[in-house]
Amino acid sequence: MPGSCLTGWKQQTAHQICRLSVKTDSPFRKIDPQSDHVSVRFDGEALMLPCGENLAGVLLVAGVMPFRYTPVSGAPHGPFCMMGACYDCLVQIDGMTVQACMLQVTEGMHINMAPAGGGCDV
Repeated sequence: MPGSCLTGWKQQTAHQICRLSVKTDSPFRKIDPQSDHVSVRFDGEALMLPCGENLAGVLLVAGVMPFRYTPVSGAPHGPFCMMGACYDCLVQIDGMTVQACMLQVTEGMHINMAPAGGGCDV
């Protein structure tokens, strides 16, 4: 019989999706363009970033990418999870390799790309 399958089901029915609660508010805060900006340096380049904001987020907004290169393949990496689980946003601040997504912007930060042989490649 044309148009049928072995189970006897002749046509697909459209599935209706019901949403019981729809949140319209964004869970993300907007970066206030009027907030206090502070001077930081990323690999020697001066940047003005909003004080107190998430470091990884504002570096992305400022166009900084990649944050590091992996030691084995040299692949570029940047923020992925934004909650400290993936280690893709590693940067070096004051000689310490840290996760940019777990820090807030402060005045005078000297940020460098994390060294490829840092020993914490994920």
